[in-house]
Amino acid sequence: MDLFPLAAPLLRCLSPEAAHRVTLAGLRAGFAGRAGGADGPELASSVFGLNFTNPVGLAPGFDKNAVAMGALAALGFGLVEIGGVTPRPQPGNPRPRVFRLVEDKAVVNRLGFNNKGLDAVTRQIMAADPLPCPLGANLGMNKDASDPAADFVAGVERLGPHVDYATLNVSSPNTPGLRDLQERSALDALLGRVMEARDRLPARPKPLALLIKIAPDLDEAALAGIVETALARNVDGLVVSNTTTARPGGLQSRHRAETGGLSGRPLFEPSTRMLATVYRMTGGTVPLIGVGGIASGADAYAKIRAGASLVQLYTALIYRGPALIERIKSGLARRLAVDGLGHIADAVGRDAAV
Repeated sequence: MDLFPLAAPLLRCLSPEAAHRVTLAGLRAGFAGRAGGADGPELASSVFGLNFTNPVGLAPGFDKNAVAMGALAALGFGLVEIGGVTPRPQPGNPRPRVFRLVEDKAVVNRLGFNNKGLDAVTRQIMAADPLPCPLGANLGMNKDASDPAADFVAGVERLGPHVDYATLNVSSPNTPGLRDLQERSALDALLGRVMEARDRLPARPKPLALLIKIAPDLDEAALAGIVETALARNVDGLVVSNTTTARPGGLQSRHRAETGGLSGRPLFEPSTRMLATVYRMTGGTVPLIGVGGIASGADAYAKIRAGASLVQLYTALIYRGPALIERIKSGLARRLAVDGLGHIADAVGRDAAV
């Protein structure tokens, strides 16, 4: 039973962070229920060496400390990404730091990688039952890191044995200096050290996949530098994109001028355009995860046709609840049928015009 329509008015009476804590507690208690049936074979795919029953994933930020992974996977996600996680625990930025832009179906956050640190998150994952879908970890650096690359190395060393893929989050706007790691030489040096750390991990059936999450606020030259570096280093995938510091015209909420990263509906168009650009730059040779403003099956399908092999969402869940996951998946299946396509992989990049 979907309790979200009953709970939503009550949750919106709480601050965003308080509502989030209540939601996580409800998930752990089993109040969100489970997905209906098995996903159709047309939605299954193999991406960066991992098998996904469907392409709809949970973006990081929702379950930073890996406390509700099983309950989230049971909602029907094809992938779950926890974090962002930093080596040492940190409280993040001062409150208030999350703002609902209800009229715009958006959120602004300046959380600043608040999390319990690698040790606590690793213990949570090790104590949990295996998930029915691939598990990813979003890795960040501590705010006071003197050697940022060392923080990402620590994340790979600690969490690498316990997750299926790791995303190097070099694009959050809420940690000073973090986005500087997207610059070509800095990114190349970072990837070199992280890949050496991956090579030192214990042997496993499928090597840890390494992804880079990029900002939507890059110009084309900077974006090209990231793509060329990723190709040269044989990165397993790119995530397009993180939240934006831009404020598109037409925002209506009184919170629109708050500092932080904007997510949700206003991010859909610019992030989808960037997704298609990255797909063209890579020639479709690097798997992409499309993120930003997805709130329907049509949105998810547009991301896939723009070049995404997988998609992730978060903000729309705040406004529409967990039933949205099944609606997106059924919408994807319908659109594949309308287009005469037998498999989700057949739709990837069709609108990107490589």
